[in-house]
Amino acid sequence: MNNAIFSFNKPENEPVLKYLEGSEERILLDKELERQTNTEIEIPLIIDGKEIYTGKTGKVVMPHNHGHVLATYHMATEKEVNMAIEAALKAKPMWENISWLERSSIMLKIAKLLSDKYRPVINAATMLGQSKTIYQAEIDAACETIDFLRFNVFFASQIYSHQPSSSPDQFNRL
Repeated sequence: MNNAIFSFNKPENEPVLKYLEGSEERILLDKELERQTNTEIEIPLIIDGKEIYTGKTGKVVMPHNHGHVLATYHMATEKEVNMAIEAALKAKPMWENISWLERSSIMLKIAKLLSDKYRPVINAATMLGQSKTIYQAEIDAACETIDFLRFNVFFASQIYSHQPSSSPDQFNRL
């Protein structure tokens, strides 16, 4: 039985890295930009944890260089949309029954991974796929996503810490 009451401290905004020439973050980003520029990937649909290749495809190109294809993606037809709806409805009860604390732990883990290991990946993909500058990608893709995850965990803990008063002989848990 879990009798603990958890609260989270208000997070600080994710620091915006400078990407100065020769800095570790710049070196990692430059390597990732080169890797993504030189790798054309195929993007399937992911439905119910499975990769779906429809054969109906489109191309992802650099907005600043339309001749450079970054990826081929598979488009959903009505069939795949219905499959995705069914899969989401099937997963809904399980997700609903995961405690807010466990969901918060998942969100904090994602924020941690984005703040270090996957930061160059998300920023490079944003720069190539949306023609953003380093600074724009850093703010829009990395920092805003990390902040969204961390602050929402904090706000959820605030909501749970302020529960409504109950009448005598009643226990209001809503």
